Amino acid sequence: MPSYKEDFLSIIKLGIGHIAPSPIGENWPKLETLAASHGLSAILIDGVEKLPEGKRPPKELLLQWIGETLQSYEYRFELYQRALAELAGWYNTRGYKMMVLKGYACALDWPKPEHRPCGDIDIWLFGKQKEADALIAKEKGIKVDSSHHHHTVFDWRCFTVENHFDFVNIFAHKSSAEIEKVFKELGKDDSNCVEIYGEKVYLPSPNLHALFLIRHLASHFAAAEISLRQLLDWAFFVDKHTKEINWEWLDYQLEKYHMRDFFNYINAICVEDLGFSLTVFPTAQFLPRMKERVLEDILNPSYPTREINGLFKRLIYKYHRWQGNAWKQKMCYGESRWSAFWSGMWAKILKPASI
Repeated sequence: MPSYKEDFLSIIKLGIGHIAPSPIGENWPKLETLAASHGLSAILIDGVEKLPEGKRPPKELLLQWIGETLQSYEYRFELYQRALAELAGWYNTRGYKMMVLKGYACALDWPKPEHRPCGDIDIWLFGKQKEADALIAKEKGIKVDSSHHHHTVFDWRCFTVENHFDFVNIFAHKSSAEIEKVFKELGKDDSNCVEIYGEKVYLPSPNLHALFLIRHLASHFAAAEISLRQLLDWAFFVDKHTKEINWEWLDYQLEKYHMRDFFNYINAICVEDLGFSLTVFPTAQFLPRMKERVLEDILNPSYPTREINGLFKRLIYKYHRWQGNAWKQKMCYGESRWSAFWSGMWAKILKPASI
C-alpha cells in the first residue's frame, strides 16, 4: 500500500479516537483530496489536531480546511437536523410515524455526529408511504418523483428525501425479494426513537439496522464502490450496539443470503486497519490477501461511479464495470451473475431513469 494511503488510515484512526502511528505527511493536498472523496474531511482535521506541531500541515492550509469543514459539515448538519424535525413534525401531526434510515441513524453513533457528512434524508413510514406521498403533494404542493425502484423522491427544504416503500430494490436480484420480506417484518418495530427539536423520530431496531447496513454495503460494493465513511457507519454502529444485536440470528441471515465472506472482510478491516476493538465484532475467518484487495478497492475503486454523457457510452462503461467487478459480485451474492444481469436489465426497463 502506498505510504500516503497508510498516512491516510493513520490520521483517520487518530480522528476517531484510536491509537495510530504518526503519519509522514509528505503530501497533505493528496490526503485531503482522498479524505474528501470518502466524506471524511472533518475526521481528517480531527486527526490532524492530535498530531504534534511539527507533524501538522502548514498553518494556512489547516485553517482553510477548518473553515471549509465548519461550513460544509457542522453548519449543514444543523440544517439537516432542523429539516428532519420539521418533516417528522409534519408527519406526526397527521398520524404518520417517520423512521430515519442510514444517514442520521448512523450519525448518532459517531463520536461527533456533526462530523459525518449528511446527504439525502432516507425515511420509512411503516408501510404508509403511498398515502403519505399523496397527502404531501396535495397539502404542500410538493412534486413526488416515482421513477425509482424502492423509494419515491421529493425535496424538503434544501434536502432530497427518499421515502422508502421497499428497503432494497427487489428487482435487482432474486434474493432481494426474499430479504425484503425480512426487512418488512423487522420494519414493524416502533420501539426505538429519539427526539429532535421536540419531534419524535423513529430509528431502526438494532437487528434491522445491522442487516440493512450489511446488505446496503454489499450491494454498493458489488455494483461499484463503497466509501470508508460507509464502513465507519458500520463500525460505529457495532461499537455502540454490539450487545443489542442478535448475532446468532444475523449469522443465519448472512449465510442464507451469501454475505458472510463480505461481512468477515469488512469486520477485519474495521479491526486491523481502523483500530476498532476485536471484542465487539464476531470472530472472522478471512484470507489476508483478499482483505487487502477489498480495502484497496474501497480506497481506490477500479470502476468508480461516474457521470458519463451519452447513453451508449454510459451503458458500455457499466457493462465493463459489471464484468470487472465479478469477484465482488461473487463475494456478495449467491445467485448466478447472469441471472442477476438479466434481473438488472429488466429493472432498468421498468424504470429507465435508473440507467
